[in-house]
Amino acid sequence: MANERNPVELSEFMRFLALQCQDGDRLPALSSLSDQLDISVATLREQMEVARTLGLVEVRPKTGIRRQPYTFKPAVLQTLTYATTTDPALFQAFSDLRTHVEMAYWRQAVLALTAEDHQQLTCLLGRAMARLNGQPVQIPHEEHRALHLTIYCRLNNPFVTGILEAYWTAYEAVGLNLYTDMAYLQNVWAYHRRMVEAICAGRVEDGFRALTEHTDLLFHRANKPILARAGFE
Repeated sequence: MANERNPVELSEFMRFLALQCQDGDRLPALSSLSDQLDISVATLREQMEVARTLGLVEVRPKTGIRRQPYTFKPAVLQTLTYATTTDPALFQAFSDLRTHVEMAYWRQAVLALTAEDHQQLTCLLGRAMARLNGQPVQIPHEEHRALHLTIYCRLNNPFVTGILEAYWTAYEAVGLNLYTDMAYLQNVWAYHRRMVEAICAGRVEDGFRALTEHTDLLFHRANKPILARAGFE
């Protein structure tokens, strides 16, 4: 049909957002923007809601509508949520993608880390071990997530970051952060210790081997019935 939009074409609002705004800019009132873009307010609201869902704008009563820094995570998480709602086993496919992304970017990521990042990784490792060895035992999920994301924090690649961040949100949603098998947790953090020590010592390939062995643990674990709990907001 002549009026059918090209599926890769930006909406009027998103094109305005991309080409005429900067991060943090407050957008004009809807009535003014509607006139400027030559679309109805109803159409503008629909297009703005899509942008909001994708994390491109923030809408607040007192501060109005502002453009946000680009992040890939909301788009990934939306489609991942749908996929795993239709078939919970698809989380394993996404987990496999995340594994390959981490492995592919390991060397580049590790070489970009700073001394402060090394200190942060060491601190996270220490906190995790204190939780595991404390009374009562606490699962160091936040440290687990933060450790992995810190390793890749200097890549300056929003697509890699978005995939990794979406993975950890999904990881929590399917309940993997609640698993309490102590032998498994001790094994996982033994690999994390090897990874962190190798990173801090500049032994990139030793750290890569520890990462590879570590991911094998999650592969076997992710096939457990707990995946039936998938379906997250």
